[in-house]
This record gives sequence, structure tokens and C-alpha cells, in this order.
Amino acid sequence: MNYVKRFQVKAGDKVNLKEIDAGFRDRHRSHEHALAEIEVYNNKLRKLQYLLYAENKHSLLICLQGRDAAGKDGTINHVLATLNPQGCTVNGFKVPSTEEAAHDFLWRYHKAAPARGQIGIFNRSHYEDVLVVRVHDLVPKEVWSKRYDQINDFEKILQGNGTHILKFYLHIDPDEQLKRFKKRIDDPRRQWKISESDYTERHYWDDYTRAFETAMEKCSTKQAPWFIIPANYKWFRNLAISRIIVETLESLHMKMPDPTVDIKDIRKKYHEILKKEGEGKPENGS
Repeated sequence: MNYVKRFQVKAGDKVNLKEIDAGFRDRHRSHEHALAEIEVYNNKLRKLQYLLYAENKHSLLICLQGRDAAGKDGTINHVLATLNPQGCTVNGFKVPSTEEAAHDFLWRYHKAAPARGQIGIFNRSHYEDVLVVRVHDLVPKEVWSKRYDQINDFEKILQGNGTHILKFYLHIDPDEQLKRFKKRIDDPRRQWKISESDYTERHYWDDYTRAFETAMEKCSTKQAPWFIIPANYKWFRNLAISRIIVETLESLHMKMPDPTVDIKDIRKKYHEILKKEGEGKPENGS
């Protein structure tokens, strides 16, 4: 199955999250059954990141969105932890600071966009400004309703300058969210994640559903597609996202850059040093 085609929201498509199975897991019966394939794509991702860094022509921006407990942190831990941190940045966006709020809503996101050769991950993203802002009436409708076009323009600017954008909505259903809330309550190692907002925000489930659907309908474009990833099974979420990232990077047809020095000359100098430093040394180290 081609996961890019299977999960991508095509430009102009209507989105109905209630019709999408959050428990979809393709042909895989279990995590153990999928483990070998997950590792294959993790290895490919490591090699492709090295190539991206070396070629230094492109960058990749990965946006993670979802409801509370949807698995944004888990995706970073299990999928993107395979990356070399020298070529990767992670930014989490919460309530804007005083300085951030004094600028246009895209200012803080543009500052965090990845440089050439880098992979940038947004844990929540510029879409918060048409999600939580809309649901809680933090700004008037006449303000947030204009932001879809502004977001599309922003992403077009990034793409036009070599940044490839992948946006993942981690799709869980209400029952799965409650199960994850319970695990946080029961597991002392997870209790630090609990917040009052987890429970107050659940009352707005349908409002968030409409906000997510509208954002994906208006802002899934060829240059910056949205993917709805079934995320009830964490291991399938990891597999699907890994495959889509790998296939996207492979489509860039990246190549190792040519050396910036004369390799023949460098090899000659290497052997000259080897010969000079080897003269006078006792054999076998005696």
C-alpha cells in the first residue's frame, strides 16, 4: 500500500474525520509483526538525513498536530529519535510569549523554520492559530478566517526556498484518548503529563473536529500536504510517518556533493605523511 496516497488529503478534498478509522493498521497484526518493517524505514531515514545534510540544498519541515494524548511527543521519541541531532531541530509551540504576541502570528514560526540541510519538527505549529484560537474565540472570526490564506502563502514561501513540508494530523478516537488519560493517571512515570486542560478541552471535541477539518481542507496543497495518520496504534503511527518521510526524501533524488578538493592531490599528501611518519619507527612496535 502506498501510504502517501492512502493518507494524504488532496487539495480541494472535503474531510470528515468521523469516517476515518483511527484504528487502521494495514496488514499488520501487531507491533511485533511490523517491527522489521519499522526498522527498515528507520535505517533508510538515517541514511537520507545524512544525504540531506551533505547535499545542503533542501530542508524538511515536519508539523505534528493532534488532540491531547494523540502522540506528538511519542512520534518524536520513536520515529525522529533515529535522526542525528546535529541536523535536526524540534520546536514546541505553546501560548505565545509577550514578545511573540506583539508580532504577527507567523513570526515565531518563521524564525524556527529549518535551514538548508536540516530537518525541523514543529510539535504543534502555526495551525494552532486556526485551531485553539478559533475554538475559544481568542480573536474575532474576521481575523482567524483570513489566516488560512496567510498560512498557505507562508508555506509557499518556504517551499519556494527549498523547504519541503509534511503535515501530520495524528488521528485518535474519543475512546482511545480516555484510555491514554487513564494510563497517565495510573502510571507515576506519566503523571507529570497530566494537565487540567486535557479534560476541559475534551468538552470541545466536536468544535476541534470542525476546526481540524477546515484547516486541512483549506491548507492541504501540493507543496505542503496534510496527512491524516491513524494513531490508535502507536506502532502503526510510527511506521506510517516513517514511510511517508522516507518516500518524500527519496523523491528529491539527492546526491552526495562533489569534493571541494583535488582527491588525487590529497591522496598523494596522505601517503607522503604516512611515509615520512613511518620512517625510523621500529618494526612491530619493538
